Amino acid sequence: MSADTPPPSSPPPESHESTETAEGPEHTSAAAYHLSRLLPFLGWMRQLSPGDARSDLIAGLSGAVLVLPQGVAYALIAGLPPAHGLYAAIVVAIIAGLFGSSRHMVSGPAAAISMVVFGTVSTLAAPGSPEYLPLVLALTCMVGIIQLSLGLMRMGALVNLISHTVVIGFTAGAGVLIATSQLKHLFGIALGDASSFLGTWWALLGHLGDTSWATLITGLSTLLSAVLVRRLNRKLPWMLVAMAVGCGVAALLGGSAAGIPMVGALSGSLPPFSLPPLGFDTLRSLGGAAFALAVLGLIEAVSIARAIGVRSHQRIDGNQEFIGQGLSNLAGSFFSCFAGSGSFTRSGANYDAGARTPLSVVVAALIVLAVLLLVPDVTAWLPLPAMAGLIMVIAANLIEVGHIRQILAVSREEAVVLVITFLATLLLPLEFAIFAGVLVSLVLYLNRTSRPRLVEMAPDPEHPELGVRNAERYQLAQCREVVILRVDGSLFFGAVDHVQRKLARYTGKHVILLGTGCNFIDIAGAEMLEIEQHRLRDAGGSLSMCGFRMYALEVMERGGFLERMGRENYFHTAEAAIASLRDSVAEAHRAHGDQPAACPDCQLFGPAGIGPGQGVRLTPPLA
Repeated sequence: MSADTPPPSSPPPESHESTETAEGPEHTSAAAYHLSRLLPFLGWMRQLSPGDARSDLIAGLSGAVLVLPQGVAYALIAGLPPAHGLYAAIVVAIIAGLFGSSRHMVSGPAAAISMVVFGTVSTLAAPGSPEYLPLVLALTCMVGIIQLSLGLMRMGALVNLISHTVVIGFTAGAGVLIATSQLKHLFGIALGDASSFLGTWWALLGHLGDTSWATLITGLSTLLSAVLVRRLNRKLPWMLVAMAVGCGVAALLGGSAAGIPMVGALSGSLPPFSLPPLGFDTLRSLGGAAFALAVLGLIEAVSIARAIGVRSHQRIDGNQEFIGQGLSNLAGSFFSCFAGSGSFTRSGANYDAGARTPLSVVVAALIVLAVLLLVPDVTAWLPLPAMAGLIMVIAANLIEVGHIRQILAVSREEAVVLVITFLATLLLPLEFAIFAGVLVSLVLYLNRTSRPRLVEMAPDPEHPELGVRNAERYQLAQCREVVILRVDGSLFFGAVDHVQRKLARYTGKHVILLGTGCNFIDIAGAEMLEIEQHRLRDAGGSLSMCGFRMYALEVMERGGFLERMGRENYFHTAEAAIASLRDSVAEAHRAHGDQPAACPDCQLFGPAGIGPGQGVRLTPPLA
């Protein structure tokens, strides 16, 4: 006990001053907590050491080298001038880094997101037209508002509704679409208004005779260089090396004089302020796509943040990531940025380069800004077919062949979801592709849960300590009068018809439902059990229940179903349920004169039975 601490017998101080002193730390702690939620970057800034800053500077330099070609490539995928990809690599990256929860994830332009932007807006305005960029900014603003709203409403669990299979199918389809969209630049062929997957291939096959060989050679040399360098050493700046090869080949072939188109110079200015047009017609035409794009961006960002968090041992706050992504896209829409999300390539490279805080993301963005302002002609001599070859390599990386093979080999239902999502991405508007995958996933899930298994169980005389086991799997003899059925699934409205059809097979028998595998019973399920009990009783049998969890019986308890069915028909253990039927089946197991019993080898009640009362535990008591 310290000298300042009053003795136990002393009355506690009651002065106003002492009350404020006692509550001060609590108020300070609460204020600090709320401030850290509002401005999460203050947390890591206060803990930043000189060593951390040095590591972040090095990682930021590496990140800038990586994002420069990617920003240009993703802008071209989105149908925008190259500068807008760098704008997104600056504004979106900084805001998401400051307000997200991950210390290593790098946000900004992303391949699949860029493809959705192009696929959505190009149906309303032609890329390069005066109407195209304002619609892109409006879409980005709507995406930011949706993401920020979901974060503020603590809807981080929303991403769990979209399965990993849907994301893999969508990104694979987006990869094919991205590669298809670059074919005209790779072959140097004007395809007119063809923009759909099938339309592009049809137009390409009809104009192969117009191929520019100088353009094709430039693109293929870049593509092959990128693949070769990646295979030799993934840590090398393979994109920069491939771009250098493409530029060299284009120069040897004559450059623009030989008909090889160039990307063109950057604007050389800061991201200009712009006001997204959010009129009623714009909201109506882009609303569905904005929601799909917002959810896709959140899924990518949270998945990447968690994947990097596993390596860095950092706990990720999904809701804070929602807020960070929403703020970044919302702010970006006012500075000529298109929608962005997390980048697995840049995030992984950032962590591997030794980054310790989001300061590395800020450093990389500032370096990109310096390049944009000081060296705006860096893309003036960059061949468009070289960028096409580079983008096709990026697109191929979106197709996760290993995961696709695993899904096809493991689960037929997941394979259906994968294929449908993939085909929908190729053939439908991109925002509907995600919804199609989610819808198919939910339909298959409901179909599976609406068909709970009713497994016939029986005691195993060779292993009585294991209790009742699957009678069909282990070839166990069953009582002819009593059937033990384990319910594997929930008894809800969707499963009522299936369960009733299964129970109809046991008319006239005594049925014991073992509920250890049942997690939920709704009103429709409770009514079905009551109806089936009456039906079996009228036919000379009975329906007993045992081993159901208490929270699965809450509806039956509150609705009076247990009372009407008779609490004497509910048991905590299968032993008790079987013992209660001993008198009911005694006649069937008794020999009459010289006639043998109906089932003399019954494992429950026959002479050779191991039945209850002999220390055999058939099911654990209800918890």
